[in-house]
Parts: sequence; structure tokens; C-alpha cells
Amino acid sequence: MTKILAFAGSTRKDSFNKKLVKVAAMGAQEAGAEVTYIDLADFPMPLFDEDLEAEKGMPEHAQRFKNLMLESDGFLISSPEYNGAYSAVLKNAIDWASRGAEGEPILAAFRGKTASLMATSPGAIGGLRGLGALSTLLSGVGVLILPNQKAVGKAHEKFNEDGTMTSEKMQANVMKMGADLVATIEKLQG
Repeated sequence: MTKILAFAGSTRKDSFNKKLVKVAAMGAQEAGAEVTYIDLADFPMPLFDEDLEAEKGMPEHAQRFKNLMLESDGFLISSPEYNGAYSAVLKNAIDWASRGAEGEPILAAFRGKTASLMATSPGAIGGLRGLGALSTLLSGVGVLILPNQKAVGKAHEKFNEDGTMTSEKMQANVMKMGADLVATIEKLQG
């Protein structure tokens, strides 16, 4: 069974990006994947620091996050856009997960993985600028990025109280992103 890790690059309690990635995760589940949704707020990590790593090893929450990535075939990631790029909390988590353990292949948490990226924000272009930067970062560590990225503008108008989207068409499009990720991984795995 295809295993997907779904998360948002936000720790804010009522994050629109958490809502968006959960909609995509529903599509992946309906396509037959085992989806694990996590909240990065439950994985507090210090800022990446090689001196800290050398002195104390990988922090517990960073190792838990990396282990979930290692166990997954692909990722659903939704990131807020901060000043034209992805969030610092997302970059920090990726930096920690990129660290290799003894005897482990370089970038083991990323190589051979596939991801679908999305963003949403109250602005008109929905975090679109940050997706390009995130795509560059992840492809640089060996992740295959699906081209069907989605940026949802005016996020404050796009979600119902229960986390579903106000537009059935948009809900279906975002769920399809999750289903497409599963289908792609299954084709790649043969």
C-alpha cells in the first residue's frame, strides 16, 4: 500500500494550509493510500545547527519527523508564503530531515520520493510565489515534484467551518491532487 505523509509548513492553529493539505489527503485516502497527517506544531525543533547536532545528536522531534518521511513513499505539502518563499518552520524541518545517520544513504528521507505541492493565502495569488522556491528546494534534495501545483487565493473565503472547501469544484480539484500523487507513485513503483 502506498504511504503518504501529509503536512503543512505552518504551526498556526487555524492555518488555511493545514485545511488545504487535509483536503488533498482525503483524495489520497480515497485512492487507496495510507495517509499520515501530521502537524509540525507537534514536532518542535531547534533551529538547525551543526554544532548542536555534533554535541547532542539529532533532536527527538526532528528524528521522529525524519522517520515518518523515511517510511513514506510520497508527500503532500501545503506551505504558506512568507515574503515570496516557503515558511521558516518548513525549511528547518527539511534541513533536519536531510541529515544522514551513520551507514544511511545521503538524503535518504527524500531520494526516490514524490510530492505534490500546494499553497493558500488570503492574498489574490494564494502563495504561488512560494511554490516555485519550495519546488526548487525539494527537487534539489531528490524529490520528484508533480507539475499540478495549486495555489488557492482568498483563503479566508474558501473553507467551511468543517474544513471542506466552499466550492465543490475546488474541493474535487484539490482531492484529485492527492489521488494523482498516489497514481504516480504506483506507476513509478511498477
